Amino acid sequence: MPKLKTKKGVAKRFKLSKRGKVKYFTCGNKHLASSKTRKKKRHLRKKGLISGSKEIKYLKRVLPYG
Repeated sequence: MPKLKTKKGVAKRFKLSKRGKVKYFTCGNKHLASSKTRKKKRHLRKKGLISGSKEIKYLKRVLPYG
C-alpha cells in the first residue's frame, strides 16, 4: 500500500494534539500590528480548537500522520 499524502496547505495551518483535537492559530496577528490595541494582540496569541465534527473528520483525513 502506498504512502498517504499530506495536504501541505492544511499542515501549515492546523496541528493535531496528543488527544486527537485539532489546534489552529488565530488570524490577524502577523502584520499591521501597530494599529491594534495591546489587549487585541494579547488575545490573538492564543490558539483555538476546532469544534465541528465534520471539520475534524476532514482534517484528520488530510493530515494522516498528524
